[in-house]
Amino acid sequence: MKLNTTTIIIFSSLFVFSSCKKDFLDKTPDGDLTQEQVFTNPTYAEQYLTNIYTGLPSELQMVDNPPANSAPYNPFTGASDEMEMSYEPNFTNNMNIGNWNPTSNVDDIWGQSYIAIRKANIFLENIAQLQPSSLAPADKISRWRGEAIFLRAFYHFLLIRVYGPVPIVDKSVVLDADFLAYKRQPIVDCVNFITSQCDSAIALLQPRITAANDYGRPDQTTALALKARVLLYMASPLWNGGTSLADKDGQQLFPAHDDARWQTAATAAKACIDQAESVGHKLYRSPSNNPEFNYQEIFYNNFNDEVFWTRDDPGYQNIDAYSEPRGMPGAFWPLQTPTQNIVDDYQMANGTQPIVGYNADMTPIINPLSGYNETGQANTETDYYVAGTRNMYVGREPRFYASIMFTGQKYKWAPPQNRTTPLEFWKLGLDGRPFSTGDNYSKTGYMLKKLTNPAFVMSPKADPIRVWIFFRLGEQYLNYAEALNEAQGPVADVYKYVNLIRERAGLPDLAPGLSKDDMREAIHHERRIELAFETHRYFDTHRWMTAQSIDSKNIYGLNINGMVSDNEPYTMSSDDFYKRTVVEKRVFETKHYYWPIPQSEIEKNQDLVQNPGW
Repeated sequence: MKLNTTTIIIFSSLFVFSSCKKDFLDKTPDGDLTQEQVFTNPTYAEQYLTNIYTGLPSELQMVDNPPANSAPYNPFTGASDEMEMSYEPNFTNNMNIGNWNPTSNVDDIWGQSYIAIRKANIFLENIAQLQPSSLAPADKISRWRGEAIFLRAFYHFLLIRVYGPVPIVDKSVVLDADFLAYKRQPIVDCVNFITSQCDSAIALLQPRITAANDYGRPDQTTALALKARVLLYMASPLWNGGTSLADKDGQQLFPAHDDARWQTAATAAKACIDQAESVGHKLYRSPSNNPEFNYQEIFYNNFNDEVFWTRDDPGYQNIDAYSEPRGMPGAFWPLQTPTQNIVDDYQMANGTQPIVGYNADMTPIINPLSGYNETGQANTETDYYVAGTRNMYVGREPRFYASIMFTGQKYKWAPPQNRTTPLEFWKLGLDGRPFSTGDNYSKTGYMLKKLTNPAFVMSPKADPIRVWIFFRLGEQYLNYAEALNEAQGPVADVYKYVNLIRERAGLPDLAPGLSKDDMREAIHHERRIELAFETHRYFDTHRWMTAQSIDSKNIYGLNINGMVSDNEPYTMSSDDFYKRTVVEKRVFETKHYYWPIPQSEIEKNQDLVQNPGW
């Protein structure tokens, strides 16, 4: 964000359950400040508020593990069927084979979220000491309160999306507090707390952030977006009757199923859409209205009209470095590698699904109406690929070309890099696995293009400033369509909002006359593609309770380790290179629908009940 997070950090007592510690970060020149000194000074008070943002997860960081005592990174993309992380120490690789437990989590979502919640509580309990002034007029102080209320809600959401029911902490905890009183609250109460906090924040926040220096602060639309998302989760099968768990007093932490929750979620999503559009938000379109760029540019044209709220990471460029193919100057870390599983799910340009199933040997069952061809090479080149490219990449929808790097693709042929050879991901190809097994390479034969910036240059270094999008309008269209279809069936608005997403991507409308079940399948597919690599897939398959069938399957890529002979590598026309090959045999057990509460927290508070199976 444009907020200054490198200014002084004010003394505060940070609380993680059953432990209390002082975190002295950077000191002011005069030493430590009391809370009274902080909250009677507008500069210090704003800096304290700004520090609450430092706990936001850095979800751009998908490959590396976070250092101790830092904000969480993003283990979720690599733990879904979208991506295989070609970096062995990455924690997602442990998750994917079931090798994790209550003592092994490297992403301290529990501890870091409660630290941030404590900061928000201290701010809200003390900001009334600040008297309005020219530096902090009354309306600005009011907005600051709205920000802190929203952040407290958002950090609670980060907790429940992985752990389910958690203790609700709406005030700072003193040293002599009864920590055993902080028990996990029913998921309905957690959701009600978050939505009520969103309502309170909406009354205090701006309708829309417009000043560049305030980018990264939440506004009314942001709070409505959080409310809509958490209510969508609450209506979904996992929390809505799909889990059985009681605390040690016998209180049930999950409710019985109630279909009415879908209408509540639909109403919230529509309210968010209406508010967003009333203040000028709209689906992003490139100046050229090229469907590929309409989609690709959302993620590097920062703070565009589709985006509600972001975490700004100006010092982090590895989202690009980890997706730069080996053949580019200075590229050594091609680690973000999409799976064949998601490649097969991108539709054709005519809006049809190319593959409808697989034979026992994993050869695809092709939809005869799609025009898809698994074999042979393209006779002509296009803006996307060179002549000779495998037909399996020909005629796909624009979001495929905006999201996936594949063999034969034209990559950075424009200035400043002016590459003149297509991508080559076979062994000993320009971008493929080298002879040395210690070097980095794509394990799947693909690289991630979405989220990267075409202006990035590895050597000599050119690093565009990057942001992570927490909420955008396209998600809300799909949230609304999903909830409304579940509540009322495929009524006109369901078609309208899914088709708006498809039209922006250059695809035809959905076929009329779909059943509720068929529409559900279409919406699930649209979320898979439109929201790919944005953290949603992991949570979607969990809340739908489809993860046990999806995330227990093999992950496939191409035959990136094969050669024609010991001394003869494949070429772009080698059939054997394109054979679907198992990259990883993944493990998913029922207990993996929730993360385990850290064992250290269970030991501190014996009344915290652990999640099922852990």
